[in-house]
Amino acid sequence: MWEHFHHQADIGIRGVGRSPAKAFEQAALALTAVMCQPDKVETEQEIKIECEAPDLELLFIDWLSAIIYEVATRGMLFGRFEVEIAANKLSGRAWGEQIDAEKHRTIVEVKGATYAELKVSCNKDGQWVAQCVVDV
Repeated sequence: MWEHFHHQADIGIRGVGRSPAKAFEQAALALTAVMCQPDKVETEQEIKIECEAPDLELLFIDWLSAIIYEVATRGMLFGRFEVEIAANKLSGRAWGEQIDAEKHRTIVEVKGATYAELKVSCNKDGQWVAQCVVDV
């Protein structure tokens, strides 16, 4: 599950899953949904993303920042993600395609992930939540 949440000037994204890795995957889909409709993105090309940080919250920011970087430098959008987290290292894969203005009808450009509303934690239902505000 993923969702957006209200924030004064920017957009909050939240991913929920049965593990931190699953929550990170869902948050990445929420990030894509800020830019376009994720179901319009073909998952034909795979790229690998690796991050390392001292804790889960910083790892989450690094993960989102890496995706934003790949969107900007490759001119791609991503519609599917897989994440593995071991200790302080994230190994991820993203599948997507080149941006097609007519097909994807991009909504906004995401400039970066911020520390505002940053949280990675397990809730009382045993679900992991990964969230932050992204700068648009």
